[in-house]
Amino acid sequence: MRIIARTDPGKVRSSNQDSYAAGEFRNGVAWAVVCDGMGGSVGGNVASSTAVRSISERITTAYRENMSSSSIRNLLVTAITNANYEIYDMTIANPELAGMGTTVVAAIMDEENIYVAHAGDSRAYVVGKQTIRQLTRDHSVVQKMVENGEITEEEALRHPSKNLITRALGVDENLRVDFTEEPCGEKCMLLICTDGLTNYVSDEDIHKAILEGRHTDFASALVDLANEHGGGDNITVVAVEG
Repeated sequence: MRIIARTDPGKVRSSNQDSYAAGEFRNGVAWAVVCDGMGGSVGGNVASSTAVRSISERITTAYRENMSSSSIRNLLVTAITNANYEIYDMTIANPELAGMGTTVVAAIMDEENIYVAHAGDSRAYVVGKQTIRQLTRDHSVVQKMVENGEITEEEALRHPSKNLITRALGVDENLRVDFTEEPCGEKCMLLICTDGLTNYVSDEDIHKAILEGRHTDFASALVDLANEHGGGDNITVVAVEG
């Protein structure tokens, strides 16, 4: 497995509220977590970094070789659920942190499959030589509007409510977590990113940048693209290549 990552504050924000972690187990299984914090410069940083720490610790201590897909699902969903409780309790105990929260995408990838759990509008993609396909569904106001036929996907990119999400860690005591399992071949790549990338760079341009820079630091190329197109948000890219 090859893991490549980069995070950047962008060209507008004074701080970076994104957090990420990634690693590999001895049997060639990789894992990654990406979070995009919200709730002010302090709260957003606290929420995202707390979630990444909590989820990473759970994955690295609980993962066992040859786990079944149902066990991996339970591991990822439980890790995110526990992180949600931790962040929510912090908002109750600390009034200055009220309103903070974070998106999350947590994934495990082995030689045959990708397992992804998420909440919010940070995304996971599976990338091949010919295609790029989004594995996650945005938990956002505009996504619901698209699905209801109220606006098109193109209109969603410019909609004034595009940054309003409907699920996030730390906002409520209970959180619904989506899970997906995707078969992955030998030359498959998992890409996880925050909306600081996808709000400024199209899926087609993301795919093109990966193909052109697959043997170099394409994560930096993607961050640079987002900055060239405005860089209005923090940008985080983590890729795991089989």
